[in-house]
Amino acid sequence: MNIFEDTSPKASRPRPLRVVVLGASGSIGTQTLDVCRRHSDKLKVVGLAVRSSTEFLVRAAREFGASVVAVTDAEHAKDAVLSELSEGCDLLCGESSLEEMVVRDDVDCVVSAVVGFAGINAGYAALKAGKALMYANKESLVVGGDLLMPLVAPGQLIPVDSEHSAIYQCLVGERRSDVHRIWLTCSGGPFFGMSRKELARVTAADALRHPTWQMGPKITIDSATLMNKGLEVLEAHHLFDVSVDEVNVLVQRQSMIHSMVEFSDGVVKAQLGPSDMRLPIQYALSYPERWETPVERVDYCGISDFTFGRADEEAFGCLSLAKRAGREGGTMPCAMNAANEVANLAFRRDRCGFLDVERIVRSVMDDTTAEPVESLEQLHEVDARSRAVAERFLAGI
Repeated sequence: MNIFEDTSPKASRPRPLRVVVLGASGSIGTQTLDVCRRHSDKLKVVGLAVRSSTEFLVRAAREFGASVVAVTDAEHAKDAVLSELSEGCDLLCGESSLEEMVVRDDVDCVVSAVVGFAGINAGYAALKAGKALMYANKESLVVGGDLLMPLVAPGQLIPVDSEHSAIYQCLVGERRSDVHRIWLTCSGGPFFGMSRKELARVTAADALRHPTWQMGPKITIDSATLMNKGLEVLEAHHLFDVSVDEVNVLVQRQSMIHSMVEFSDGVVKAQLGPSDMRLPIQYALSYPERWETPVERVDYCGISDFTFGRADEEAFGCLSLAKRAGREGGTMPCAMNAANEVANLAFRRDRCGFLDVERIVRSVMDDTTAEPVESLEQLHEVDARSRAVAERFLAGI
């Protein structure tokens, strides 16, 4: 199954739509809550999950009247502030709490804003339970798309990433057989145009200054290395049933064109709009309807220029490595993603240089033999092994 078949409008969802937000304290999570706040007549937040931000969790749970909350980091499960939860609000703790939360009978929709491979079990559980899934957890699709996508029923999964939301919107009413290729746009990140010699000198602080988007630190670093765009290529491959080579990365520095689809007759559809994640979040929650915009509208007459460029895969080798992982398939994307998560964190902690991220990922991939994806347990084993190998290569830098 792929969500291409979901692009004809479906019947409206229940009102109010009962929503769980996983990763509620992060960038996507807080912007999701802002959308829910603006449309409280249509959306009811019933559940919230965080890793360790318990003070935020309690404030948000009390504001929205959540009936269940989850803390996945066991070290924070007994934080004193949790005693301030409203009476009747269930508290779940530990890694399995996300899976327990998403299958509850009082949940219609799950917004997964968990960062990294850690979100795969909850996504799998939500799909199996028939919940609508608004997905911002690209890594779990990259790693486990072969397991997740066969579970997707028509209209069940809508992407939240701005690029994949744009592609989804461009495909509404279209036929898969008419798609020639996808143009996946990219800001180019803070180091656009730099040589490898220049990239060797950049710091994590430099990389965290993204020119357009406000994101969490992991995704911001991935955007600087262009690994984020590589992950998005693989995400599009799974979501829209296209090959890796049918997804073309296009640098659009103004971040106003969020992606495009080119059809067999040469016509190209593009989705434009402000660089604000509340728009794709709201679209995922409102589909097939459109609600009043949560952001200031764009004055297109005042835009001086739209520019396009080619992503430099020689300077930014992580993009090329992600594509390689997608072509090899099987468990290779899992190994690649695990290595990247280790290297990304190491760079943020000044344990390695910018170009070392690419070197670590390549080394782990070269040390991996891809096998067909068979189970979540298998993916967890590959993930653990690949992280250990990445740590070994990191120690040798």
